Amino acid sequence: MPLALLLVSLGTIAAVWWWLATPITLARAPIDPNAKLQCVSYAPFRGAQTPLQSTARVPAGQIEQDLAQLAGISECIRTYSVENGLDQVPGIAAKVGLKVIQGIWLGSDRLKNQAQIATVVGLTKQYPGVITAVVVGNEVLLRGEMTSNDLAATIRSVKAQITVPVTYADVWEYWLRNREIYDAVDFVTIHILPYWEDFPIRAKFAAAHVDAIRQQLAVAFPGKEILIGETGWPSEGRMREGALPSRTNQARVVSEILSLAKQENFRVNLIEAYDQPWKRRLEGTVGGYWGLFDSVQRALKYPPGKAISNFPLWKWQMGFGMGLSVLVFAAAGLTLRRRPWMPPRTSWIAVGISATAAGILLGVACDKMFYESYGFGGWLQWGALLAAATASPLLCANALMAGRALPTFLDLFGPDDGRSRSFLTTLLGLSLVVTALIGAETAIGFVFDPRYKDFPYAALTMAVLPFATLALNRPQQGARPIAEAVFAGLLAMSALFIVVNEGSANWQSLWTCAIYALFALTLWRARVAQIPK
Repeated sequence: MPLALLLVSLGTIAAVWWWLATPITLARAPIDPNAKLQCVSYAPFRGAQTPLQSTARVPAGQIEQDLAQLAGISECIRTYSVENGLDQVPGIAAKVGLKVIQGIWLGSDRLKNQAQIATVVGLTKQYPGVITAVVVGNEVLLRGEMTSNDLAATIRSVKAQITVPVTYADVWEYWLRNREIYDAVDFVTIHILPYWEDFPIRAKFAAAHVDAIRQQLAVAFPGKEILIGETGWPSEGRMREGALPSRTNQARVVSEILSLAKQENFRVNLIEAYDQPWKRRLEGTVGGYWGLFDSVQRALKYPPGKAISNFPLWKWQMGFGMGLSVLVFAAAGLTLRRRPWMPPRTSWIAVGISATAAGILLGVACDKMFYESYGFGGWLQWGALLAAATASPLLCANALMAGRALPTFLDLFGPDDGRSRSFLTTLLGLSLVVTALIGAETAIGFVFDPRYKDFPYAALTMAVLPFATLALNRPQQGARPIAEAVFAGLLAMSALFIVVNEGSANWQSLWTCAIYALFALTLWRARVAQIPK
């Protein structure tokens, strides 16, 4: 039976990974070597560089490397500010043959606004053939940092000082709410981000949504061009209702929007050229992965002519998953050799379920840890959860074959005379504690501040599923420990709220909540013979 279960496990892991890695075929390549992009948003920040640090200045050589690369795929770049070294962009763009839609960053600080305006006015006169338009303010109405009257006056002031067209950029709803801005600009620049809509749009409907909003704004503001100043899709991050960030979805949305722009003859600026890690501090994982190029290697995510898959390293991920599955079965078999007895058939089935789930999800969990860990705290949290998730099926397989039950928190932290003296039981208990702490922390986060939180469904499933199967070995006699009961109640109540709050279209949420509920049930079943006083 163990050999048959192992073969079924390995076959299942291979089949699921083959399915997960299936590439998509697009009618138009996201980056077509025969047709350059009209324009793409550009920010030069790499690694730890961030515009949130006012003294940071990006060196000219770094910007020159980027713009030389972007000149091969785009005719134009859009910038948002002249701080942090971005005042060097027009001069470098002139050398590599790029046009620039130059941004002026406006906020609540009037002195900084005037400094930005003065710099941009000078740049438009210095590079008249490079800067094709000036964007006076980006989403300043959305942020509530200026009134529409002040903004309109600022736009007219800038317009009087330069000869290139002037516009303002904001989310499309804010144009409809502040129509007086229309009279101050030469053309209307709108942001349409289907993922971030109040009612998120699925990737397969994103391009149609962009075109529908563009047409709606064209009716509301006749007589002036509508530029889509920002649109795109993230390649990593959490789902919002049915909107799923992924590599294939990003490629599909970009491809379909560009095809539609060519067909309907409208201008579009994609967001953005390069992934921007610093945005993750403000917008979570999803904020850092809107780029056409990755932030580290500065390599195209979707090179022309290559298949587009959500898991380009799937063979390695599948191989490591199969290796983990074999180790889980080996842990069970070695335990039996040291303690020969005939375990119930259900124990081997439990080992097979845990090994298969772990083998499938290990690669997904590693992928999520790599992209979702931000800063020391993030790496520590997700690294600890992945370590517990990897150890759980191995330690639970050992416990199942040894006939041991899932330890309680009292087995680890109770009085000395009640503590477990087994090293493997202690490791299993620590894995349980780590999973409970991180599970509870993430569940509370989804209740009180969910917008930018990632769903830890993969690693959490790897850890909880073996715990749940091992809990069946636990006798249902004795008192229920308070700690396990509190964690169980918190997880169960949080899961109910999250399901309602996130909606039925968000499978990441539903999966995570199902594991929260299973974990709650597992902890609720905990019993101790006597609670020490």
